[in-house]
Amino acid sequence: MNARPPALGQEAVTLGILAGGRGLRLGGADKAWLRRDGMAQVQRLAARFAPETGAVLVSANRAAERYAAIGLAMIADRTPDAGPLGGLDALAQTCGSAWLLTVPVDLVSVNDCLLPSLAAAGGTGAYAVDDDGVQPLVALWRAEALRRSAAAAIASGDLMVQALQRRLGMAAVRLAGVRFGNLNTPGDLAAAGFDPA
Repeated sequence: MNARPPALGQEAVTLGILAGGRGLRLGGADKAWLRRDGMAQVQRLAARFAPETGAVLVSANRAAERYAAIGLAMIADRTPDAGPLGGLDALAQTCGSAWLLTVPVDLVSVNDCLLPSLAAAGGTGAYAVDDDGVQPLVALWRAEALRRSAAAAIASGDLMVQALQRRLGMAAVRLAGVRFGNLNTPGDLAAAGFDPA
């Protein structure tokens, strides 16, 4: 069965992995390179979405050579200290497709219906709401709208991702029974079966 939503061909969607965080609660560990079953987290996410997306970009600000060594394109923030919005801006400026699917690099698991569910929400894009609440960085964006709006938001000093999503008219998609999880603490790593940071 093809997991791609019927309205979006594979080449219409770029995967943007947000890996620019500093991992402070993990002693500065780079979450992209946390390993489970011998595979780095960034590779796991890239492989998970390979059948559904035409390209992969990684928003990060360190270890460019490590990404290059595994064939991934690392995109550094254009604006320092802009938080996740800086990563979204960098991805949008580089994205060559009509749509950008973003996921944080520290997601523990991703349900099979994520992209089709977000795509079905309509033409202005959408973000996920799992059993833990709103997940604004798990989102499907119109790349051109994000390109304009993220840059304008950064210039104005408004760095709230959810505020940007409201301005863009993006829909909230409730994924009942889904919990993405995240990797913020050593306890999270242990519970998800990752190697210690």
